[in-house]
Amino acid sequence: MSWYSARTAAAARRAPRRRPVRLAAALTAAAAGFSLVVGHPALATGKAAPAPTPVTRAALAPSLVAGRGADVPFVEQEAEAARTNGTVIGPERTAYTLPSEASGRSAVRLKPGQYVEFTLPRAANALTVRYSIPDAPGGGGITAPLDIAVNGKRHTSTTLTSQYAWLYNQYPFSNDPRADLLHPDWWITECGCVPSATTPTPVIDKPFRPSHFYDERRVKLSRTYRAGDTVRLTAPTGTKAAWTVIDLLDSERVDAPHLERNAANVLAFGADPTGRRDSADAIDRAVAAAKKRHLKVYLPPGTYQVDRHIVVDDVTIVGAGNWHTTVKGHQVTLDTPAPDGSVHTGVGFYGKDAADGGSHDVHLSGFAIEGDVRERIDTDQVNAVGGAMSDSTIDGLYLHHTKVGLWFDGPMKNVRVTRNIITDQIADGLNFHKGVTDSLVAHNFVRNTGDDALAMWSQEQQDARNTFSRNTIQTPVLANGIAVYGGTDNDVTGNLIADPVREGSAVHVGSRFGAEPFTGRLRITDNTTVRAGTYELNWKIGLGALWFYALDKDIDADIQVTGDHFLDNTYNAIMLVSDFPVKDKYKIENVRFKDIRVDGTGTSVLSARTAGSASFENVDARNVGAVGVNNCGAFNFPATGSEFTVEDRGGNDGGGTAGPWLAAWELPATITCDDRPPVVPPPAPGTW
Repeated sequence: MSWYSARTAAAARRAPRRRPVRLAAALTAAAAGFSLVVGHPALATGKAAPAPTPVTRAALAPSLVAGRGADVPFVEQEAEAARTNGTVIGPERTAYTLPSEASGRSAVRLKPGQYVEFTLPRAANALTVRYSIPDAPGGGGITAPLDIAVNGKRHTSTTLTSQYAWLYNQYPFSNDPRADLLHPDWWITECGCVPSATTPTPVIDKPFRPSHFYDERRVKLSRTYRAGDTVRLTAPTGTKAAWTVIDLLDSERVDAPHLERNAANVLAFGADPTGRRDSADAIDRAVAAAKKRHLKVYLPPGTYQVDRHIVVDDVTIVGAGNWHTTVKGHQVTLDTPAPDGSVHTGVGFYGKDAADGGSHDVHLSGFAIEGDVRERIDTDQVNAVGGAMSDSTIDGLYLHHTKVGLWFDGPMKNVRVTRNIITDQIADGLNFHKGVTDSLVAHNFVRNTGDDALAMWSQEQQDARNTFSRNTIQTPVLANGIAVYGGTDNDVTGNLIADPVREGSAVHVGSRFGAEPFTGRLRITDNTTVRAGTYELNWKIGLGALWFYALDKDIDADIQVTGDHFLDNTYNAIMLVSDFPVKDKYKIENVRFKDIRVDGTGTSVLSARTAGSASFENVDARNVGAVGVNNCGAFNFPATGSEFTVEDRGGNDGGGTAGPWLAAWELPATITCDDRPPVVPPPAPGTW
């Protein structure tokens, strides 16, 4: 049993089970009207209507995150709160386990013949099922059916796959469970939470560090069903999968296909909407014709096979909607590596390289891009959207199974990335790399990335005056929800970030990866994090939900953290740290925290493991599991006090098991260092 499950069990013996009961009760009350629907079949027969399945956002009551995160067309319902004859797994936050990568850290495991059943909260004609099934014994995945019944009648069956899941071993990972260590010369860190792992020299037990278990499947229904109708997902008795885990169901009502009349229709240029023939050349011809005639390019409903990049510049490409139009491609091995190091190509819409002037006035909207990326090769350009695109918009796309959803290499400016759904990526969801400026990323939904979900990386040139606003991020398997590496005058505001799995945080501010130094200002405002702060394998400590890290340079800019809510923190709410080899060289100075709420920490509100300073004003905390300020400074422990100074600007209230979180005796630089304090699992967050 892991530390988290053991302590959760201990807490359960002291108090009633909190998480499932409180969540279900609160959300059932919020959704109570859903079963009282005129014409519902249960009412017509006189039978009692089924109990409503709670509606959540990031596995929380929607009221707890109101006004934060993306506005999305679907509603989320967690399987562990639905009716089932399967087994609820979790809650569990230890990496390399199925519950740890589930939304809300719980899911439902079905044996063949078992089901989980949801009650629709509103009319829907489309479903997204987040699931996991086993890998093939030798890797590479399997397929398995899933039956879907509505109101007790079989509606359809869909095919699940694990071909895009199940990675193993060290970064950059392998999809071969039998592989030896990829880099035997690298520093290997072990911990008790790694299943079946032993000291890696001379051998390791295999598979080693399995991760990235989940995928999702979109299913269109034959008609629109009403609020109160039931959707049952069943693992059929004939399935090849020994088990099927269902994490959640997203349901929505999809509009009729969008029609763009005055446009260059790709069908007129030979594109095949059945996906049988490659349509890349036809789309190129449509793009060329549209540019000459100043028209948009239209992708009607259908699936278009494209196995290479479509290079776009000064063009608008519009689909019929991301449920209706799909551009899908195989990953293709190149005969010889490309100049940029790529050994594969695949489907993607790319601006021209910044060194060649980049692209301008590119507008992509209303279609899905389905890739075929099953392993991480960092030199490969197999992203859904890439290159440099200034003065451009990316809106309403569904990006699935590519390496990175959107990777922009600047310098470039003024791109707006809005209302996209980015899921099941091998690496990042979006990365602004090398001098992306004056750009906006807003109302995007990002789930199950294999690296940072959203990142600004100021390598070689500063990312400047960019805003990440009102995005929802769930279950990044590796690294962070939102990461800012250097830059100037950037904003991270109004985002909802949940369940980072390992070696990262919900929000990360890092002087690392060769980034340019932080200058100007950085604002981290009105964000909500939940169940964040992971176990760092190299350091063997828990990270904060908000993590500042000085590795390459000082962090000394105008940084303000205001109005943020840190909920159900696995370890610390806030961590500021310098790596031990540079602890006497780099520091983190003058970070200002104001109007913050902290609801539940496994350990402290603040963990300071660096030289520097921070101020706190109107920071309210409750359910704090350890001393409020864990101040280790730079670990020199001078008699004069810690090398990290904490300033109390007033209005800091609340605390937990060790008393007030910010007490007079802790100020300004009292050494309160407990390098690895005991962890107390916090209760589920509630109304403030």
